[in-house]
Amino acid sequence: MAMSILQAIVLGLLQGFTEFLPVSSSGHLVLVPWLLRWEIPSVTYDAVVHLGTLFAAIIYFRRDIVSLLGAWWQSLRQRKIETSQARLAWLLLLSTVPALLAGYFLGIRIEPLFANAFVVSLFLLVTGILVVIADIQGQKTRTVDGIGVRESLIIGLAQALAIAPGISRSGATISAGLFCGLQRSDAARFSFLLAIPIIAGAAALKLVDSAPGLTASGLSLLGLGFVAALLSAYVAIRLFLGYVRTHSLRPFAFYCWALGLLGVVLHFVR
Repeated sequence: MAMSILQAIVLGLLQGFTEFLPVSSSGHLVLVPWLLRWEIPSVTYDAVVHLGTLFAAIIYFRRDIVSLLGAWWQSLRQRKIETSQARLAWLLLLSTVPALLAGYFLGIRIEPLFANAFVVSLFLLVTGILVVIADIQGQKTRTVDGIGVRESLIIGLAQALAIAPGISRSGATISAGLFCGLQRSDAARFSFLLAIPIIAGAAALKLVDSAPGLTASGLSLLGLGFVAALLSAYVAIRLFLGYVRTHSLRPFAFYCWALGLLGVVLHFVR
């Protein structure tokens, strides 16, 4: 693994902090190494730092997860959905399906884009457009308890779009939630809970394919990246959920546009 300790920590912090913000973590893991002339992180490193963000989400939402799993299991045993938690659990599972199908059928075709900083920059511009339009046009009056199958599928389809690097998963799903009328905080909560099975599945597949052959030094760098991603992701979740209760998402759109434009300009002048 051609990566220094500094790079392992910086990219881990970057992945963790941007995973749950509407700014595309995958885009940052492509553009930042490109801008700094670092090597693109290995598939194994990418998987491990995603596991760090997964653990952060599990820790933060541990009570929600226990409640949702319990309600879901109870609904299976009783063969009927009686509580709002059971309903939410099934809606989250439904929303996961489009991304799973996109990953299965399109994953190999999308992989070459992760080496193309120009394309990633363009997708960041698209993310900014989605976020700002949703923030302006969304009614922002409904809670998670008010959504149904239609809204869950729309949010799930938005998550499937984020298979492309530069399209923010949280940006796409939160924007879809806003278009469906959800309040910002509820759209973010649904988005973050929805991320857990997708991150877990994607990271597991990458690890199975790439884990053999790791050295002791490689494992230490992976450990640093994991811890950095876990800590920064936890902080990001906590800060963002507090922020969206009373603030607009437009600053994140402006940031995506600035970073995307920087990438486009440097693509032509380098």
